[in-house]
Amino acid sequence: MAKLDAVIFDIGGVLTQSPVTRIMDFCREHGISDETRMAIFSHGESPWSRFERSELEPPGFAAAFDEAVGAPGVSGERFLRWFFEGFPPRPEMLAVVEALRGRVKMGCITNNVARDEAPQRRTSGLDVHSLFSVVVESAKVGMRKPDPRIYQLACELLGVAPERSVFLDDIGQNLKGARALGMTTIRVDHTHSAIAELEEVLGIPLPRPLTAG
Repeated sequence: MAKLDAVIFDIGGVLTQSPVTRIMDFCREHGISDETRMAIFSHGESPWSRFERSELEPPGFAAAFDEAVGAPGVSGERFLRWFFEGFPPRPEMLAVVEALRGRVKMGCITNNVARDEAPQRRTSGLDVHSLFSVVVESAKVGMRKPDPRIYQLACELLGVAPERSVFLDDIGQNLKGARALGMTTIRVDHTHSAIAELEEVLGIPLPRPLTAG
């Protein structure tokens, strides 16, 4: 029997490559300074954070992007076309999801945008609605990580207590919000260490890639 009742995954940076890293690369490639990037994409009341709470529609975000960048060559509309192409999956983490199917309750929480886009375009190109019984999207519920309410909602939908759940994310600030509710948290990086940590807290053997990270 598993030591915990539920596993809740982030998407970008956990089940797919990190959108944060890809956005940083996009900005470097297009000559957008770190200061401008942070003004557009930081936590709090930035245009991207407001977009993730559906306080801005795509045209509103694109206009805010253009105003912040203030230079020709790249537009908010072009950025959104690029972003909605999605991000490559992480097969080793998807294998973990498959291994846990039917053994624990599973869900995911994602800070995403454009609530009226097709589901996979909202979730980094991954069909998470076929993987999880509970998918909590910031653009749908109007709140985003690290707001503790979004983790509470996921637990309620799964029918589990936060202290009986483990949450995986690649961003420390998002994990802090989950810990505030008593959830076990695991930080995911580019290695496979999170798989070993998850195996330990669940007490369930999990598959490993042939080459350790």
